[in-house]
Amino acid sequence: MQNNPAGLQLDLSGCLRHFLSIAGLSRDLLTEMMDTAESFGSVAEQAVKKVPLLRGKTVVNLFFENSTRTRTTFELAAKRLSADVLNVNIATSSTSKGESLLDTIRNLEAMHVDMFVVRHSSSGAAHFIASHVAPHISVINAGDGSHAHPTQAMLDMFTIRQYKGAIEGLIVVIVGDIRHSRVARSQIRALTTLGAKEVRVIAPRTLLPKDIQSLGAHVFETIDHALSGADVVIGLRLQKERMSGAFLPSEHEYFARFGLTEQRLKLASKDVIVMHPGPINREVEMESRVVDGSRAVILQQVSNGIAIRMATMAMTMSTVNQMRSQQQK
Repeated sequence: MQNNPAGLQLDLSGCLRHFLSIAGLSRDLLTEMMDTAESFGSVAEQAVKKVPLLRGKTVVNLFFENSTRTRTTFELAAKRLSADVLNVNIATSSTSKGESLLDTIRNLEAMHVDMFVVRHSSSGAAHFIASHVAPHISVINAGDGSHAHPTQAMLDMFTIRQYKGAIEGLIVVIVGDIRHSRVARSQIRALTTLGAKEVRVIAPRTLLPKDIQSLGAHVFETIDHALSGADVVIGLRLQKERMSGAFLPSEHEYFARFGLTEQRLKLASKDVIVMHPGPINREVEMESRVVDGSRAVILQQVSNGIAIRMATMAMTMSTVNQMRSQQQK
């Protein structure tokens, strides 16, 4: 898997079979995903917010970590594609009683489900499940450990394209807890694949992963320098639940050195947009004037999450259906 990160995700013709990571996927495929999401944009404006693409299919939301935005938008996406949705309550499921992850998957497979949407605290969990599921089942990674969150990255790319027209040639700044962020890793891969001019990262040294530059990002020492001429600024949440040591002196000091303020944003391009995957710690990562200001496109990101997740579900299930048809011939 490490030698060919796209191998498990694609079928023999290069179509999306599972969506586990941005790594190894082509610019054309990521662009197709955004184009497909754009085609679903008008569904929300219809009187009946449904299309029949997944009618008769069952999607299982298998969330081993708490989530509001991601789980809700996946559920809405599946229902707008006319799928049946099963939300598994992990806290009361058999896994909390000692059942293995693989046994849980096998039991759900026996119920003739068609897709697993997986969020797990362990990096690689979605890949593990995808490598063991039956051929007719697709797996979508809704976030695994600190590894990847590909649908969040793609809804961010989709939002950037909406406001900027294209991603090619843009200067994008990512500021915050990059060390613990699966979102940041996926964003950097997507931005570099889609032709961003420069991806800048800025954070306390304790919140920067050692391999960050190998992903194609440039590390900046001060936020003022990083914001100079930026077209897009993405703030990240301080993930205190993943911090086991003293990564920060205090939230007050973090905001003083790295917080996004209206004053600091004057250093960026005049038409800069501000993003955040949420939830936001106001007056820690961003001041409220930025969150609620005209540059922020944060609520549009949430809306776009439904369209992108519809696109990934439609694309992966289409591939599975084609594989099944070929096997029956």
